[in-house]
Amino acid sequence: MRTYETQIMAARRGRLTPEMEQVLRDEPLGRERLLADLAAGRTVIPANRLRGNRLAKGIGAGLRTKVNVNLGVSPDRSHEEAEMEKARLALGLGADALMDLSLSPDSAALRRRLLREIPLPMGTVPVYDAPWRFNRDFERLSVRQLFETVEAHAEDGVDFMTIHAGLTRSGIERLRARRRLTHVVSRGGALLLSWMEANRRENPFYEHFDRLLLLCARYDVTISLGDGLRPGSLHDAGDGAQIQELILLGELAERARAKGVQVMIEGPGHVPLHEIESQIQMAKKLTRNAPLYVLGPLVTDVAPGYDHVTSAIGGAWAAAAGADFLCYVTPAEHLRLPDLADVREGLLTARIAAHAGDIAKGVPGAREWDDAMSAARGALDWKRMEQRALDPEKVRAYRGGSPPADRQVCTMCGPMCAMKRSRAALCRNAGRNNRKTP
Repeated sequence: MRTYETQIMAARRGRLTPEMEQVLRDEPLGRERLLADLAAGRTVIPANRLRGNRLAKGIGAGLRTKVNVNLGVSPDRSHEEAEMEKARLALGLGADALMDLSLSPDSAALRRRLLREIPLPMGTVPVYDAPWRFNRDFERLSVRQLFETVEAHAEDGVDFMTIHAGLTRSGIERLRARRRLTHVVSRGGALLLSWMEANRRENPFYEHFDRLLLLCARYDVTISLGDGLRPGSLHDAGDGAQIQELILLGELAERARAKGVQVMIEGPGHVPLHEIESQIQMAKKLTRNAPLYVLGPLVTDVAPGYDHVTSAIGGAWAAAAGADFLCYVTPAEHLRLPDLADVREGLLTARIAAHAGDIAKGVPGAREWDDAMSAARGALDWKRMEQRALDPEKVRAYRGGSPPADRQVCTMCGPMCAMKRSRAALCRNAGRNNRKTP
Protein backbone atom coordinates (compact mmCIF):
# COMPACT_ATOMS: atom_id res chain seq x y z
CA MET A 1 0.00 0.00 0.00
CA ARG A 2 1.40 3.40 -0.97
CA THR A 3 2.13 5.71 1.93
CA TYR A 4 1.45 9.45 2.07
CA GLU A 5 2.76 12.18 4.33
CA THR A 6 0.31 12.94 7.13
CA GLN A 7 0.17 16.21 9.04
CA ILE A 8 2.15 14.69 11.91
CA MET A 9 4.80 13.34 9.52
CA ALA A 10 5.15 16.72 7.82
CA ALA A 11 5.52 18.45 11.21
CA ARG A 12 8.30 16.05 12.20
CA ARG A 13 10.14 17.04 9.04
CA GLY A 14 9.61 20.73 9.75
CA ARG A 15 7.41 21.21 6.71
CA LEU A 16 4.43 23.55 6.86
CA THR A 17 1.41 22.18 5.00
CA PRO A 18 -1.32 24.44 3.57
CA GLU A 19 -3.54 23.31 6.46
CA MET A 20 -0.92 24.35 9.02
CA GLU A 21 -0.58 27.72 7.32
CA GLN A 22 -4.32 28.24 7.59
CA VAL A 23 -4.28 27.36 11.29
CA LEU A 24 -1.44 29.84 11.85
CA ARG A 25 -3.51 32.57 10.17
CA ASP A 26 -6.46 31.84 12.46
CA GLU A 27 -4.72 31.17 15.77
CA PRO A 28 -2.38 33.21 18.02
CA LEU A 29 0.43 30.66 17.79
CA GLY A 30 3.91 30.71 16.26
CA ARG A 31 5.21 28.38 13.57
CA GLU A 32 7.71 26.50 15.73
CA ARG A 33 5.20 25.92 18.52
CA LEU A 34 2.60 24.53 16.11
CA LEU A 35 5.11 22.21 14.44
CA ALA A 36 6.36 20.94 17.80
CA ASP A 37 2.85 20.28 19.12
CA LEU A 38 1.77 18.50 15.94
CA ALA A 39 4.93 16.39 15.88
CA ALA A 40 4.42 15.34 19.51
CA GLY A 41 0.71 14.60 19.05
CA ARG A 42 -0.45 17.37 21.39
CA THR A 43 -2.31 18.98 18.47
CA VAL A 44 -4.12 17.58 15.45
CA ILE A 45 -5.42 19.07 12.21
CA PRO A 46 -8.13 16.71 10.89
CA ALA A 47 -7.58 16.87 7.14
CA ASN A 48 -8.29 13.91 4.88
CA ARG A 49 -5.88 14.24 1.93
CA LEU A 50 -8.69 13.51 -0.57
CA ARG A 51 -10.80 16.46 0.52
CA GLY A 52 -10.17 19.90 -0.88
CA ASN A 53 -13.01 22.22 0.20
CA ARG A 54 -12.21 22.36 3.89
CA LEU A 55 -11.51 25.03 6.48
CA ALA A 56 -8.52 23.61 8.35
CA LYS A 57 -8.89 23.68 12.14
CA GLY A 58 -6.27 22.94 14.75
CA ILE A 59 -7.35 21.12 17.91
CA GLY A 60 -5.02 20.98 20.87
CA ALA A 61 -2.32 22.73 22.85
CA GLY A 62 -2.38 26.53 22.98
CA LEU A 63 -5.28 26.82 20.53
CA ARG A 64 -8.84 28.02 20.96
CA THR A 65 -11.19 25.41 22.39
CA LYS A 66 -13.14 24.08 19.43
CA VAL A 67 -16.84 23.12 19.28
CA ASN A 68 -18.37 20.25 17.31
CA VAL A 69 -21.97 19.92 16.14
CA ASN A 70 -23.61 16.49 15.78
CA LEU A 71 -26.34 15.91 13.21
CA GLY A 72 -27.63 13.13 10.97
CA VAL A 73 -30.69 11.26 9.80
CA SER A 74 -32.27 8.48 11.87
CA PRO A 75 -34.60 5.57 11.09
CA ASP A 76 -37.53 7.63 12.40
CA ARG A 77 -36.52 11.01 10.96
CA SER A 78 -34.74 10.64 7.61
CA HIS A 79 -34.86 14.11 6.03
CA GLU A 80 -31.64 15.01 4.26
CA GLU A 81 -32.57 18.63 3.57
CA ALA A 82 -33.41 19.26 7.23
CA GLU A 83 -29.94 18.03 8.25
CA MET A 84 -28.31 20.17 5.56
CA GLU A 85 -30.14 23.19 6.94
CA LYS A 86 -28.75 22.39 10.40
CA ALA A 87 -25.26 22.11 8.94
CA ARG A 88 -25.54 25.48 7.18
CA LEU A 89 -26.81 27.05 10.40
CA ALA A 90 -23.91 25.56 12.36
CA LEU A 91 -21.40 26.91 9.85
CA GLY A 92 -22.94 30.39 10.07
CA LEU A 93 -22.95 30.36 13.88
CA GLY A 94 -19.27 29.55 14.21
CA ALA A 95 -19.08 25.77 14.68
CA ASP A 96 -15.58 24.36 14.21
CA ALA A 97 -16.52 20.84 13.07
CA LEU A 98 -19.43 18.58 12.20
CA MET A 99 -20.09 14.93 12.94
CA ASP A 100 -22.56 13.01 10.79
CA LEU A 101 -24.06 10.37 13.10
CA SER A 102 -26.63 9.10 10.62
CA LEU A 103 -28.43 5.79 11.17
CA SER A 104 -30.14 5.20 7.87
CA PRO A 105 -29.84 3.58 4.45
CA ASP A 106 -29.63 7.18 3.17
CA SER A 107 -26.54 8.04 5.25
CA ALA A 108 -24.02 7.80 2.39
CA ALA A 109 -25.85 10.42 0.32
CA LEU A 110 -26.01 12.86 3.24
CA ARG A 111 -22.38 12.24 4.20
CA ARG A 112 -21.14 12.96 0.68
CA ARG A 113 -23.29 16.05 0.36
CA LEU A 114 -22.06 17.43 3.68
CA LEU A 115 -18.46 16.86 2.62
CA ARG A 116 -19.14 18.58 -0.70
CA GLU A 117 -21.10 21.61 0.53
CA ILE A 118 -19.95 22.33 4.11
CA PRO A 119 -16.26 23.24 4.43
CA LEU A 120 -15.90 22.36 8.13
CA PRO A 121 -13.80 19.35 9.18
CA MET A 122 -16.18 16.40 9.34
CA GLY A 123 -16.25 13.27 11.43
CA THR A 124 -18.26 10.07 11.38
CA VAL A 125 -18.67 6.85 13.35
CA PRO A 126 -18.32 4.16 10.66
CA VAL A 127 -19.88 1.37 12.74
CA TYR A 128 -23.19 3.27 12.61
CA ASP A 129 -23.17 2.94 8.84
CA ALA A 130 -21.97 -0.67 8.51
CA PRO A 131 -25.32 -2.48 9.05
CA TRP A 132 -26.99 -0.34 6.36
CA ARG A 133 -24.17 -0.84 3.85
CA PHE A 134 -24.40 -4.61 4.07
CA ASN A 135 -28.09 -4.93 5.01
CA ARG A 136 -27.52 -7.18 7.97
CA ASP A 137 -27.60 -7.04 11.76
CA PHE A 138 -24.47 -5.59 13.31
CA GLU A 139 -23.66 -8.82 15.14
CA ARG A 140 -23.48 -10.67 11.81
CA LEU A 141 -21.00 -8.31 10.17
CA SER A 142 -17.54 -9.67 9.40
CA VAL A 143 -14.28 -7.99 10.34
CA ARG A 144 -13.69 -7.41 6.63
CA GLN A 145 -17.02 -5.58 6.31
CA LEU A 146 -16.28 -3.36 9.30
CA PHE A 147 -12.95 -2.31 7.82
CA GLU A 148 -14.46 -1.85 4.37
CA THR A 149 -16.90 0.62 5.92
CA VAL A 150 -14.06 2.57 7.54
CA GLU A 151 -12.26 2.74 4.18
CA ALA A 152 -15.44 3.81 2.38
CA HIS A 153 -15.76 6.78 4.75
CA ALA A 154 -12.08 7.62 4.24
CA GLU A 155 -12.48 7.50 0.47
CA ASP A 156 -15.45 9.87 0.73
CA GLY A 157 -13.13 12.39 2.41
CA VAL A 158 -14.11 12.11 6.10
CA ASP A 159 -11.51 13.96 8.19
CA PHE A 160 -11.86 12.22 11.57
CA MET A 161 -13.57 9.05 12.73
CA THR A 162 -14.64 7.84 16.12
CA ILE A 163 -13.33 4.31 16.58
CA HIS A 164 -14.09 2.52 19.85
CA ALA A 165 -10.88 0.48 19.85
CA GLY A 166 -10.34 0.58 23.62
CA LEU A 167 -13.45 -1.41 24.53
CA THR A 168 -12.12 -4.95 25.05
CA ARG A 169 -13.43 -8.23 26.43
CA SER A 170 -11.59 -7.59 29.68
CA GLY A 171 -13.36 -4.23 29.86
CA ILE A 172 -16.70 -5.99 29.49
CA GLU A 173 -15.81 -8.26 32.41
CA ARG A 174 -14.93 -5.24 34.50
CA LEU A 175 -18.27 -3.70 33.49
CA ARG A 176 -20.06 -6.82 34.72
CA ALA A 177 -18.23 -6.68 38.04
CA ARG A 178 -19.67 -3.26 38.94
CA ARG A 179 -23.33 -2.40 38.86
CA ARG A 180 -23.87 0.64 36.69
CA LEU A 181 -27.10 2.60 36.62
CA THR A 182 -26.85 3.38 32.91
CA HIS A 183 -24.83 0.42 31.58
CA VAL A 184 -23.27 1.44 28.21
CA VAL A 185 -24.53 4.75 26.80
CA SER A 186 -22.11 4.98 23.89
CA ARG A 187 -23.97 3.84 20.79
CA GLY A 188 -20.76 2.68 19.11
CA GLY A 189 -19.61 1.03 22.31
CA ALA A 190 -22.89 -0.86 22.66
CA LEU A 191 -22.72 -2.07 19.05
CA LEU A 192 -19.21 -3.45 19.50
CA LEU A 193 -20.08 -4.95 22.87
CA SER A 194 -22.99 -6.83 21.32
CA TRP A 195 -20.73 -7.97 18.43
CA MET A 196 -18.09 -9.29 20.83
CA GLU A 197 -20.65 -11.09 22.96
CA ALA A 198 -22.45 -12.62 19.99
CA ASN A 199 -19.25 -13.76 18.28
CA ARG A 200 -17.22 -14.50 21.42
CA ARG A 201 -14.33 -12.58 19.91
CA GLU A 202 -12.16 -9.60 20.76
CA ASN A 203 -12.99 -6.09 19.53
CA PRO A 204 -11.82 -6.18 15.88
CA PHE A 205 -10.53 -2.60 16.02
CA TYR A 206 -8.39 -3.46 19.04
CA GLU A 207 -7.24 -6.80 17.68
CA HIS A 208 -6.42 -5.36 14.25
CA PHE A 209 -5.36 -1.88 15.34
CA ASP A 210 -2.26 -1.87 13.11
CA ARG A 211 -4.51 -2.51 10.12
CA LEU A 212 -6.59 0.50 11.11
CA LEU A 213 -3.45 2.63 11.41
CA LEU A 214 -2.28 1.71 7.92
CA LEU A 215 -5.66 2.69 6.51
CA CYS A 216 -5.81 6.00 8.39
CA ALA A 217 -2.23 6.90 7.47
CA ARG A 218 -3.04 6.37 3.80
CA TYR A 219 -5.79 9.02 3.87
CA ASP A 220 -4.52 11.09 6.83
CA VAL A 221 -7.71 10.39 8.74
CA THR A 222 -7.51 11.49 12.37
CA ILE A 223 -8.63 8.76 14.76
CA SER A 224 -10.88 9.95 17.56
CA LEU A 225 -10.51 7.10 20.05
CA GLY A 226 -14.03 6.69 21.38
CA ASP A 227 -14.81 6.08 25.03
CA GLY A 228 -17.25 3.20 24.69
CA LEU A 229 -17.52 2.89 28.47
CA ARG A 230 -17.96 6.57 29.24
CA PRO A 231 -20.26 7.26 32.19
CA GLY A 232 -23.88 8.00 31.32
CA SER A 233 -24.74 9.06 34.87
CA LEU A 234 -23.03 10.70 37.81
CA HIS A 235 -23.18 7.38 39.66
CA ASP A 236 -21.04 5.67 37.02
CA ALA A 237 -18.37 8.38 36.65
CA GLY A 238 -14.81 7.29 37.31
CA ASP A 239 -15.51 3.57 37.72
CA GLY A 240 -13.00 0.85 36.91
CA ALA A 241 -14.42 0.12 33.47
CA GLN A 242 -14.08 3.75 32.39
CA ILE A 243 -10.54 4.11 33.75
CA GLN A 244 -9.31 0.81 32.33
CA GLU A 245 -10.52 1.85 28.89
CA LEU A 246 -8.81 5.24 29.25
CA ILE A 247 -5.51 3.51 30.05
CA LEU A 248 -5.88 1.43 26.87
CA LEU A 249 -6.73 4.54 24.85
CA GLY A 250 -3.46 6.10 25.99
CA GLU A 251 -1.55 3.03 24.82
CA LEU A 252 -3.35 3.02 21.47
CA ALA A 253 -2.65 6.73 21.04
CA GLU A 254 1.08 6.02 21.41
CA ARG A 255 0.89 3.33 18.75
CA ALA A 256 -0.93 5.73 16.42
CA ARG A 257 1.67 8.48 16.85
CA ALA A 258 4.48 6.00 16.21
CA LYS A 259 2.88 5.20 12.83
CA GLY A 260 2.40 8.86 11.92
CA VAL A 261 -1.38 8.82 12.49
CA GLN A 262 -3.09 11.79 14.14
CA VAL A 263 -5.17 10.86 17.17
CA MET A 264 -7.39 12.48 19.75
CA ILE A 265 -9.14 11.03 22.79
CA GLU A 266 -12.84 11.20 23.59
CA GLY A 267 -13.67 12.07 27.16
CA PRO A 268 -16.36 11.46 29.74
CA GLY A 269 -20.09 12.08 29.43
CA HIS A 270 -21.67 12.62 32.87
CA VAL A 271 -19.34 13.75 35.68
CA PRO A 272 -20.02 15.57 38.99
CA LEU A 273 -18.72 19.12 38.83
CA HIS A 274 -16.09 18.61 41.53
CA GLU A 275 -14.60 15.61 39.70
CA ILE A 276 -14.21 17.19 36.26
CA GLU A 277 -10.78 18.74 36.78
CA SER A 278 -9.25 15.52 38.11
CA GLN A 279 -10.76 13.50 35.23
CA ILE A 280 -9.37 15.90 32.63
CA GLN A 281 -5.93 15.91 34.24
CA MET A 282 -5.92 12.11 34.44
CA ALA A 283 -6.92 11.78 30.78
CA LYS A 284 -4.20 14.19 29.72
CA LYS A 285 -1.56 12.36 31.76
CA LEU A 286 -2.53 8.88 30.58
CA THR A 287 -2.55 9.93 26.92
CA ARG A 288 0.56 12.14 27.01
CA ASN A 289 -1.47 15.27 26.37
CA ALA A 290 -3.33 14.06 23.31
CA PRO A 291 -6.10 16.47 22.26
CA LEU A 292 -9.13 15.72 24.43
CA TYR A 293 -12.64 15.75 22.97
CA VAL A 294 -15.27 15.84 25.73
CA LEU A 295 -18.92 14.91 25.38
CA GLY A 296 -20.29 17.46 27.82
CA PRO A 297 -19.54 16.59 30.50
CA LEU A 298 -23.03 16.89 31.96
CA VAL A 299 -22.90 17.83 35.64
CA THR A 300 -26.35 16.65 36.69
CA ASP A 301 -28.74 13.98 35.45
CA VAL A 302 -32.06 15.63 36.37
CA ALA A 303 -32.44 18.30 33.68
CA PRO A 304 -33.74 16.78 30.43
CA GLY A 305 -34.77 19.66 28.20
CA TYR A 306 -31.98 21.77 29.73
CA ASP A 307 -29.00 19.51 29.09
CA HIS A 308 -27.39 22.19 26.93
CA VAL A 309 -27.04 24.13 30.19
CA THR A 310 -25.74 21.20 32.27
CA SER A 311 -23.29 20.46 29.45
CA ALA A 312 -22.10 24.05 29.19
CA ILE A 313 -21.38 24.18 32.92
CA GLY A 314 -19.29 21.03 32.64
CA GLY A 315 -17.78 22.04 29.31
CA ALA A 316 -16.49 25.36 30.66
CA TRP A 317 -14.93 23.61 33.64
CA ALA A 318 -13.41 20.92 31.39
CA ALA A 319 -12.01 23.46 28.92
CA ALA A 320 -10.47 25.47 31.76
CA ALA A 321 -8.85 22.24 33.02
CA GLY A 322 -7.34 21.45 29.60
CA ALA A 323 -9.99 19.91 27.32
CA ASP A 324 -9.46 20.96 23.71
CA PHE A 325 -12.69 20.11 21.88
CA LEU A 326 -16.29 20.31 23.14
CA CYS A 327 -19.15 18.38 21.61
CA TYR A 328 -22.27 20.49 21.79
CA VAL A 329 -25.34 19.19 23.57
CA THR A 330 -28.79 20.47 22.65
CA PRO A 331 -31.96 20.86 24.75
CA ALA A 332 -33.23 17.76 22.93
CA GLU A 333 -30.49 15.49 24.35
CA HIS A 334 -31.99 12.27 25.77
CA LEU A 335 -35.40 13.19 24.32
CA ARG A 336 -35.51 13.42 20.50
CA LEU A 337 -33.63 14.35 17.34
CA PRO A 338 -32.83 18.08 17.62
CA ASP A 339 -34.51 20.62 15.37
CA LEU A 340 -33.04 23.87 14.05
CA ALA A 341 -33.84 25.82 17.21
CA ASP A 342 -32.19 23.11 19.33
CA VAL A 343 -29.05 23.20 17.18
CA ARG A 344 -28.82 26.96 17.51
CA GLU A 345 -29.29 26.90 21.27
CA GLY A 346 -26.88 24.00 21.77
CA LEU A 347 -24.12 25.43 19.61
CA LEU A 348 -24.16 28.95 21.06
CA THR A 349 -24.26 27.59 24.60
CA ALA A 350 -21.27 25.36 23.85
CA ARG A 351 -19.40 28.28 22.30
CA ILE A 352 -19.93 30.27 25.51
CA ALA A 353 -18.47 27.37 27.48
CA ALA A 354 -15.49 27.08 25.12
CA HIS A 355 -14.78 30.80 25.33
CA ALA A 356 -15.03 30.80 29.13
CA GLY A 357 -12.49 27.98 29.16
CA ASP A 358 -10.18 29.92 26.83
CA ILE A 359 -10.22 32.91 29.19
CA ALA A 360 -9.28 30.63 32.08
CA LYS A 361 -6.50 28.97 30.04
CA GLY A 362 -5.12 32.34 28.97
CA VAL A 363 -5.53 31.72 25.24
CA PRO A 364 -4.25 34.92 23.56
CA GLY A 365 -7.07 37.08 22.27
CA ALA A 366 -9.82 35.47 24.37
CA ARG A 367 -9.98 38.11 27.12
CA GLU A 368 -9.54 40.94 24.61
CA TRP A 369 -12.92 40.06 23.08
CA ASP A 370 -14.59 40.54 26.48
CA ASP A 371 -12.73 43.79 27.12
CA ALA A 372 -13.92 45.16 23.78
CA MET A 373 -17.51 44.33 24.70
CA SER A 374 -17.11 45.95 28.12
CA ALA A 375 -15.67 49.10 26.56
CA ALA A 376 -18.72 49.31 24.28
CA ARG A 377 -21.03 48.86 27.30
CA GLY A 378 -19.18 51.54 29.22
CA ALA A 379 -19.67 53.92 26.31
CA LEU A 380 -23.35 52.94 25.93
CA ASP A 381 -22.50 52.16 22.31
CA TRP A 382 -25.27 49.71 21.42
CA LYS A 383 -24.12 49.25 17.84
CA ARG A 384 -20.65 48.16 18.92
CA MET A 385 -22.17 45.91 21.59
CA GLU A 386 -24.22 44.18 18.91
CA GLN A 387 -21.18 43.76 16.66
CA ARG A 388 -19.08 42.23 19.44
CA ALA A 389 -21.78 39.93 20.80
CA LEU A 390 -21.53 36.17 20.39
CA ASP A 391 -25.07 36.24 18.95
CA PRO A 392 -25.77 39.64 17.33
CA GLU A 393 -29.13 38.41 16.05
CA LYS A 394 -30.41 37.81 19.57
CA VAL A 395 -29.16 41.21 20.73
CA ARG A 396 -31.10 42.90 17.90
CA ALA A 397 -34.25 40.88 18.62
CA TYR A 398 -34.26 41.57 22.37
CA ARG A 399 -33.46 45.26 22.09
CA GLY A 400 -35.86 45.77 19.19
CA GLY A 401 -38.62 43.91 21.02
CA SER A 402 -38.52 46.31 23.97
CA PRO A 403 -37.46 49.78 22.74
CA PRO A 404 -36.68 52.34 25.48
CA ALA A 405 -37.84 55.93 25.48
CA ASP A 406 -34.20 57.02 25.82
CA ARG A 407 -32.18 55.24 23.11
CA GLN A 408 -29.01 55.50 25.20
CA VAL A 409 -30.33 53.02 27.76
CA CYS A 410 -32.50 49.88 27.88
CA THR A 411 -35.87 49.14 29.48
CA MET A 412 -34.31 47.22 32.40
CA CYS A 413 -33.27 50.42 34.22
CA GLY A 414 -34.52 53.26 32.02
CA PRO A 415 -33.67 56.65 33.61
CA MET A 416 -32.01 54.80 36.52
CA CYS A 417 -29.30 53.41 34.21
CA ALA A 418 -26.20 53.01 36.39
CA MET A 419 -23.80 53.34 33.48
CA LYS A 420 -25.32 56.60 32.20
CA ARG A 421 -25.60 58.17 35.68
CA SER A 422 -22.08 57.25 36.76
CA ARG A 423 -20.58 58.49 33.51
CA ALA A 424 -22.46 61.80 33.82
CA ALA A 425 -21.44 62.25 37.46
CA LEU A 426 -17.79 61.50 36.77
CA CYS A 427 -17.76 63.83 33.78
CA ARG A 428 -19.29 66.67 35.88
CA ASN A 429 -16.71 66.24 38.61
CA ALA A 430 -13.92 66.08 36.07
CA GLY A 431 -15.15 69.37 34.59
CA ARG A 432 -15.24 71.09 38.04
CA ASN A 433 -11.74 69.88 38.84
CA ASN A 434 -10.44 71.15 35.53
CA ARG A 435 -11.93 74.60 36.17
CA LYS A 436 -10.18 74.80 39.57
CA THR A 437 -6.79 73.99 38.07
CA PRO A 438 -4.72 77.25 37.81
